[in-house]
Amino acid sequence: MSNETAFPPNLMPDQASPDWFNKADNAWQLTAATLVGLQSIPGLMILYGGGVKKKWAVNSAFMVLYAFACVMFCWVTWGYRMSFGSKFLPFWGKDNVALDQKYILSKAFLGMFPNATMVYFQSVFAAITLILIAGAVFEGVVSKWVSLQDGTNRLFWRLLIHLSSGVAGYTAAYWVGPRLTKDRERFPPNNILLMLFGAGLLWMGWTGFNGGDPYVVSSDASLAVLNTHLCTATSLLAWEGLDIIFFRKASVIGAVQGMITGLVCIIPAAGSIPWTTMMVIHKHSEILQKVDDTMAVLHTHAIAGSLGGILTGLFAKPNLNKLFFGDSANYIGLFYGFDDKSRIGSGVRQMGVQFAGITFVVFVNVLTTTIICLSIQMVVPLRMSDEDMEIGDDAAHGEEAYAIWGSGDRHENSFYPSSVNAAFELPVTTN
Repeated sequence: MSNETAFPPNLMPDQASPDWFNKADNAWQLTAATLVGLQSIPGLMILYGGGVKKKWAVNSAFMVLYAFACVMFCWVTWGYRMSFGSKFLPFWGKDNVALDQKYILSKAFLGMFPNATMVYFQSVFAAITLILIAGAVFEGVVSKWVSLQDGTNRLFWRLLIHLSSGVAGYTAAYWVGPRLTKDRERFPPNNILLMLFGAGLLWMGWTGFNGGDPYVVSSDASLAVLNTHLCTATSLLAWEGLDIIFFRKASVIGAVQGMITGLVCIIPAAGSIPWTTMMVIHKHSEILQKVDDTMAVLHTHAIAGSLGGILTGLFAKPNLNKLFFGDSANYIGLFYGFDDKSRIGSGVRQMGVQFAGITFVVFVNVLTTTIICLSIQMVVPLRMSDEDMEIGDDAAHGEEAYAIWGSGDRHENSFYPSSVNAAFELPVTTN
């Protein structure tokens, strides 16, 4: 090899960097995965912890931490190979451990990096899916059973993560049952500033969520990141505008909801359609109100995700699809199919694929979540007792979110009736 065509020494293939390995792609993929992980820990941990009533702040935040750890363990033990390994059924792979040294150091099924990077990248998406499901049942369950939710809620990628989590969460909320009536009637966040901090982490973390999707450092990744932030900002502003028009106030909570629907849907319409379903249709629908969806995941994830899927089938642009797939012959939005008369069939086909995917994910998640909840109910109760729900965190964990160390009073039926740190606390004296 001549000097003109030789690689610099730091780019020469070696045992740790085979000839198929791209260091830049690997570095970005690890960074993107970590950004997605930060969406959950600490992003959703803070968002959920600040967004619920004070008596449930500890339980809601802890469910995020606990679910993330459980999913990580389950993912490498059987989940990853079941999702991306050898086919067992058309939509289900054979379960296997993903920690074999030969396997994790070999080339991933996509991208120019090893399976170890791909396993990590996919694991943070698996984790956030379960955490989003948990958002539908806050204030009604204890974190001990959340980790038992099955990985089958994650059958499709990116967009359908949200459809899966929204449908599965709403189904789980149906089986768990409602909160106490007074908690449903009045549901103020205990700390809006913390809620905003968590929302900001969620927004910025979406850079990795969509920017890592092409599995390569490319213009496709750059476009995905720009579209993500632009559409999120537009959705937030649209939601706030509707709040101001109809309620005469700019709601901070509404801004967060608009931000989330924009992130999920990645289109400007995300701010208006989920707003209508949540603020208008839901409030006038007895059927929807029978299910106590604590964090409104049906609207911010299931409806927004479905909307994004449908509109992708309408607006998928051939030359942009070619950047990712390498060939746009079978990937064209319906509107572009009408523009090019010879490709109308491909556009209609794509819309059929979008609707079929949405229908399949809804069916699978309703079915599997129902089976999971009924199975769990045979072992432990899905819902806390009314007495414990009246108390909240102290009954579930023996801990309070804002109790000053050593001075917090505890309820008689607390799990820890006395101080957790009694041996280290100074006696309290009064003058």
